[in-house]
Amino acid sequence: MEKESGRVKSIFVYPIKSCRGISLSQAPITSTGFRWDRQWMIVNANGRMITQRVEPKLALIEIELPSEAFSESWEPSSDSYMVIRAPGMDTLKVSLSKPRDMVEHVSVWNWNGSALDEGATAAEWLSNYIGKPSRLVRFDPASQTRATDPEFANGYKTMFSDQFPFLLISQGSLDALNKSLKEPVPINRFRPNILVDGCGPFTEDLWKEIKINKSTFVGVRLCSRCKIPTINQETGIAGSEPNETLKELRSDKVLLPNKKPQGQIYVGQHLVCKDCSTRDRGNVIQVGDPVHVLQQVSSTAEAAA
Repeated sequence: MEKESGRVKSIFVYPIKSCRGISLSQAPITSTGFRWDRQWMIVNANGRMITQRVEPKLALIEIELPSEAFSESWEPSSDSYMVIRAPGMDTLKVSLSKPRDMVEHVSVWNWNGSALDEGATAAEWLSNYIGKPSRLVRFDPASQTRATDPEFANGYKTMFSDQFPFLLISQGSLDALNKSLKEPVPINRFRPNILVDGCGPFTEDLWKEIKINKSTFVGVRLCSRCKIPTINQETGIAGSEPNETLKELRSDKVLLPNKKPQGQIYVGQHLVCKDCSTRDRGNVIQVGDPVHVLQQVSSTAEAAA
């Protein structure tokens, strides 16, 4: 039985992996995540991903896309651009038209493949900003597939996100964490795609199947957090919080007392879209949409196991 367990408070996409996100009123859903989400990535001279874990100043790179890019049926024209800004840098414009050239041997975690090359101007801009040779590459779904971990989500795919196409967090979880912190942190520390309000702290841990608008999502794995939540997204400067506090509240040692701890901390639930590839239209979610829980587990320990 469908039970309303909250509403969509915010929607975020991150067009360039590890750079600043865009807050939206609505977003079209694809089988690899929200449209434009992590479609681009910055790579080093060896084609390896560059993220805030190594270069925290990526947090200061702002992305702007045409507002109509988030309409369901919109397609870019020859004068459609992604606009990129960073402190001390001229504005960079990257055409949304598909590039012609490919870069071989691009890697993100344990995936290796080819990607579209956004060219010398973008490469020079990023190399100057980061301070080492870098290129901007774009995922090419026409020639590449990046499968999600079959142990958790067999038969699904993503682009340049870390593991899975969607990440959901509740406002209740953020509020509960902030009550334990000397200085509250904003939601951008956790880089979700969907922020849900109106449910209790960490209730999303339990959600195995939810429905938002016409789309059904499956909760496949709790999100194990790296150091990025410690990086202030307004300054690019790292501290120790909120991860130090999360070790006390949300570590595997706390949530899974019967298992050998691996030093993990968990905030948020990774999702895949169960039915978005079977419909031609209506794959959109909007701020204010109700979240209906169709199926859930009984405990966080069960979800994290």
